[in-house]
Amino acid sequence: MNNAVVIGGGIAGITAALDIANHGVHVALIEREPTIGGHMAMLDKTFPTNDCSMCILSPKMVEVERHPTITLHTCSEVIGVEGEAGNFSVHVLRHPRYVRAADCTGCGDCVEVCPVEVYNRFDAGIGVRKAIYKAHPQVVPNVVIRDKEHCIDCGLCYDICGKQAVLRDSEDAEEELVIKAGTIVIATGYAVFDARKKTPYKYLSIPDVITSLELERIINASGPTGGKVKRISDGQPPKEIVFIQCVGSRDLPLGCPSCSAVCCMYAIKNAMLIKEKNPDTRVTILYMDIRAYGKGYEEYYARAEQLGVRFIRGMPGDIYAQDGTIIVQVENSETKDVLKIHADLVVLSVGIRPTGNASTLAERLGITCDESGFFESVNVKSGPVQTLKPGVFIAGTCKEPMDIPDSVMEGGAAAMQAVMSLMRG
Repeated sequence: MNNAVVIGGGIAGITAALDIANHGVHVALIEREPTIGGHMAMLDKTFPTNDCSMCILSPKMVEVERHPTITLHTCSEVIGVEGEAGNFSVHVLRHPRYVRAADCTGCGDCVEVCPVEVYNRFDAGIGVRKAIYKAHPQVVPNVVIRDKEHCIDCGLCYDICGKQAVLRDSEDAEEELVIKAGTIVIATGYAVFDARKKTPYKYLSIPDVITSLELERIINASGPTGGKVKRISDGQPPKEIVFIQCVGSRDLPLGCPSCSAVCCMYAIKNAMLIKEKNPDTRVTILYMDIRAYGKGYEEYYARAEQLGVRFIRGMPGDIYAQDGTIIVQVENSETKDVLKIHADLVVLSVGIRPTGNASTLAERLGITCDESGFFESVNVKSGPVQTLKPGVFIAGTCKEPMDIPDSVMEGGAAAMQAVMSLMRG
């Protein structure tokens, strides 16, 4: 059967889908969110080149939508898989969008008139969105979605839409599809560590203690602050910013023994972006070890030092608020000096964790997870993208923490393995 299913529409899934489709194989790309793009769409820049994230990702997203042999299924999730290599039946549940996709032009008129504002998950909670919305301006497909849970059914979006594309609750419903495929690629991505579990750092108790993902949205020009770094408590620009590394990584008591691979580099990247925009802002990174392991990464680290980013080897045991600032007390393990930093903003560099439904999806697909909860490959060396189930392959951060270039590489590797499995019949 010359068909493939790719589960997950992040950068690894997009790469896998395009590579498979370019070999003449029809691909069904399944994404549970209203748009493809994954976490990469939330980022401002990528390391170590500081290229615009969406400038890299957006053309690939559009190519997926326009590709003649790719069928895009958004707002959809896999609920079951039957069969074996060469003859899989993938059961997909499509959740209602309450918008007729064929008629919606993505103009946003309905978004402007909507009176409801709620928590915006795409902005990591820093900003708000409407009850009918697009996650960001470059969504693919370019179609709004109506949030039934928060919609007050005021009728304004129905009236304003010239295409009459907005549907009422009774006009759209869940739908189950069965997709036949000869091979499956899993690229479901990751979840970030819940910083509330690291109780000494007072996340959500002190407003100006934020996560790295929230900072990504703050420094992004399309984010809720227009790219201006501000304190959450009063909207003022911070004069002293402290990054705390390894929050949810290399932490045995919290059940997170492994390194998340990307935290050192994205903290350095964000510190550099802050210094470039606001040279007078003091930026300190508290770390256990700086792991700049990739090509050009050590030079990137040196460049941050030249910009004035201060690196201190030591981790604070506790932080607390005092007189409008956050007191971060830490021992520099290299000099044995005890420092007391008065920070205006503290950024927790949260690690990469498996998605909440990873074990459930693994059970449905007949594959296994490792002791950390990520999908398990047959052999790290000889079969890094192969699973125990023939015809099912894994790629990207659903397998282990990795950066964007490695995710792209694994997406391509999984695609080639999937095409070869189809060629073998």
